[in-house]
Amino acid sequence: MATIAAPASRPALPGFLRRRAAAKLLVLAVVAAVAVPLLHSRWGSGAWPHALTVDLSKPLAGASGWVIDNRDSHPLFLYFFGYISNAVVLSVRAVYLTLLAAGWMGVTAFTALVAWRVAGVRLAAGTAVAFLACGALGMWVPTMQTLALMVVAVLVSVIVGAVLGLAAGLSDRLDRALRPVLDTMQVLPAFAYLLPVVLVFGIGVPAAVLATVVYAAPPMARLTALGLRGADPEVLEAVESLGATAPQRLLTARIPLARKELLLGLNQTIMMALSMAVIASVIGAGGLGDRVYQALASVDVGAALAAGIPIVLLAVVLDRVTAAAGDGTTRSRTIGLPYALAVTVAVAVGGRLLGRLDWPSSWTLAIAEPVNRAVDWMTAHLYSGVPVVGGTADWAGHFTTWVLDPVRGGLQWLPWWAVLLLVAAAAWLIGTWRTALTAVLAMAAIGVLGVWQPSLDTLSQVLAAVAVTLVLGFATGIAAARSDRVERVLRPILDVFQTMPQFVYLIPVVALFGVGRAPAVAAAVVYALPAVVRITTQGLRQVDAAALESARSLGATGRQQLWQVQLPLARRSLLLAVNQGVVLVLAVVIIGGLVGGGALGYDVAFGLAQGDLATGLVAGAAIVCLGLMLDRVTQPTGRRPTKGA
Repeated sequence: MATIAAPASRPALPGFLRRRAAAKLLVLAVVAAVAVPLLHSRWGSGAWPHALTVDLSKPLAGASGWVIDNRDSHPLFLYFFGYISNAVVLSVRAVYLTLLAAGWMGVTAFTALVAWRVAGVRLAAGTAVAFLACGALGMWVPTMQTLALMVVAVLVSVIVGAVLGLAAGLSDRLDRALRPVLDTMQVLPAFAYLLPVVLVFGIGVPAAVLATVVYAAPPMARLTALGLRGADPEVLEAVESLGATAPQRLLTARIPLARKELLLGLNQTIMMALSMAVIASVIGAGGLGDRVYQALASVDVGAALAAGIPIVLLAVVLDRVTAAAGDGTTRSRTIGLPYALAVTVAVAVGGRLLGRLDWPSSWTLAIAEPVNRAVDWMTAHLYSGVPVVGGTADWAGHFTTWVLDPVRGGLQWLPWWAVLLLVAAAAWLIGTWRTALTAVLAMAAIGVLGVWQPSLDTLSQVLAAVAVTLVLGFATGIAAARSDRVERVLRPILDVFQTMPQFVYLIPVVALFGVGRAPAVAAAVVYALPAVVRITTQGLRQVDAAALESARSLGATGRQQLWQVQLPLARRSLLLAVNQGVVLVLAVVIIGGLVGGGALGYDVAFGLAQGDLATGLVAGAAIVCLGLMLDRVTQPTGRRPTKGA
């Protein structure tokens, strides 16, 4: 019998080319081999070519000048933005006057009763203590100013976010359209939101509230859409089979099934609104944030801490109350909202009759002077000259000399096209070519805006802070994942650190390190560390138990299980930790411009302080591009496995 010849097989590719990453790097190498000689012959200098720069200072100055000149006369401002501004002012004023009319006893009683209704006596007592502490620190009126702004901003943010989330949850087309917008808004540092609203509404409460709404609405929109899309299809089908109309299915099935996601969205919106309301003090929001900002400007750490503690207490209380409601821990109690309002009114009337609406000045605890004395002692004994270990100023100086300066110098020494190639390689290795293209275009836009050098300065601070954050975060996360005791000890610490607004982190680093780039990096590390630790711990703990048991049965040691099983299987969680660390670090590095961080953060702060909106807007646009590039470079893109892979 004749045999059938087997078809000739194609020559096999070398092993290293079978790997997707090696193939991508090979393509980039070919592109670089062709493009680099051409770019070098045309633009030999390593700096961004002036010919590829667009000067936007004159158009932006002209646009901002036109807005300022016509803000009080143009119909667009008089009959649209003007009405919005007036509505915001009246709403905030009404809430603020209501809080003042209730007095410190009425506000404390109402918040404690609401906390009791949501989560029990322990949280109610903690809430009462937190508000009483705000008064004892002499910050009752600023706390009420911040709370009034928060109430209005959160209410508008929830309405806007719920409407957008409802549209995205019920329409695939709107979901696809809103997703890139929400992605972009979520990676932007808070500072980037200030400039556009200042241009339209000027300095004051309306700009602060609207900037807060733009910053805080995306989490509500995302989680609302997620909850509506994740509703149990069997329940929806059962409701539909009973003849319910689309609005009835929405109100009786979809929204109740999405209750947990909606309350989680409320929690995230409140926390982001508080963070932004504090930052918005830069543009005249007043309240606690303004006290912190003014104290930091004069390096008065005691006054900054006196205003910072109420911010932290307010954040912790709001986080605990809304988180308890979102977890479904609300229990049936005899007390309801009408009863709480009645008790509040009774307490407020009693306080007015007793003349106790305002917090008694004799009950105020002045901590600014003792704190400043402690800072002076630290400056004299810990700031420098400590034997063997050196002082905090020495650490900051060494970090600047040995880390920040070399990284900045290396980035600014690299030719611009080399930076773009590195960005493309990093983004393409963990994503797709679309991801790489987006990252490269975002980085190139920075050069086109003419802020290449300060952007690389900011990037150097981000890279240094991310490196420290990842080393500490991964080490701590691994320890927490491998020990229940360590996790229990870390949990309350991480809870407190994760609820603190960004502005507050500047207070201790200024006390310890003074001003400069190193303190900005230190604040960014402390701010981003909790998220990295939590995500790392969760990722390692969710590794398949069967895989670990199999490794143990083969005699693998604990170290081998970690390096060969847990870390590889938790790769996606670790990449998510890197992404979140980068985004959070960038947010605080930008704010670090207020304490000597320089670069883009300083340009934004200078533009806001001096009214030079052209400089501020260009720097703000560069921050947007830098945030988008860093997000794409560190965000893994899922890919469907091919058949036979």
